[in-house]
Amino acid sequence: MTVSELLDEAIARLEQAHVSFGHGTTNVLDEAVWLLLHALRLPLDSLNEHLDETPTAAKVKAFRTLVTRRIESRKPAAYLMKEAWLGEHRFYVDERVIVPRSFIAEWMQPRRYDETVSFFGRTNRESVKRALDLCTGSGCLAILMALMFPEAQVDAADLSADALDVAKRNVLDYNLGRRIHLVRSDLFSALGGRTYDLIISNPPYVKAASMKRLPPEYLAEPTLALASGRDGLDHTRTILREAYRHLNPGGMLVVEIGHNRRALERAFPRLPFEWPATKSGAGYVFTLRREDLEA
Repeated sequence: MTVSELLDEAIARLEQAHVSFGHGTTNVLDEAVWLLLHALRLPLDSLNEHLDETPTAAKVKAFRTLVTRRIESRKPAAYLMKEAWLGEHRFYVDERVIVPRSFIAEWMQPRRYDETVSFFGRTNRESVKRALDLCTGSGCLAILMALMFPEAQVDAADLSADALDVAKRNVLDYNLGRRIHLVRSDLFSALGGRTYDLIISNPPYVKAASMKRLPPEYLAEPTLALASGRDGLDHTRTILREAYRHLNPGGMLVVEIGHNRRALERAFPRLPFEWPATKSGAGYVFTLRREDLEA
């Protein structure tokens, strides 16, 4: 059986099982390709050059077993393979953290350095000296931020000790232990008087009604990393209330809120939110200056 035939087989099985996506892939083809290349131990961008090859029986068995686990467990593929990707960057993940996915990460890729510096309102990458990733989870955004701003010391804060254990592994994998500092903190509570040029956060933002409708793949993730009260804004309210005293003059706050733009603007009608474009459009991430919050 060729690689192409194995791929078709997996697509059919995943479609028949009605699995849900959204943890690194958004459709059945991409999910099947990811599982297949992982089982065959091939680079993510190498499928086309291997389609006509015939894998060994052992690799075929490993792939079919992986697909079966994906279907029967209803766990995200990232948990089964212990890896997640943001652009070209790989991160270790397991059930202790939410699977990395963030619109903010779109602005933290090497090919977008110039756009990113402009997006964060800086004239150069060296101008960010202190930065914070709030609700860091696996540490992925803190790592991307440290790579983006080479002069920055980065705090990566999370309430979950388990999540920080995963983040520590990723920080060490990227040899960033001297620049990224892990802090156990319920939002800003353990950060004292620390101030930053840039604060980013992908906090919990799923509202209560949506939590009840989540498919099993999402329920496999830590509830702590998803749920944020009746309207999905509990964490964001605290961030907006407390961010001012943790930002340096001219500092910027960047927060992801999912589909909650309308509710947020109703709750804070006087704040001049800006909504940068993402691959899914505007309205998923907002930015504010320290001076905006002062008002």
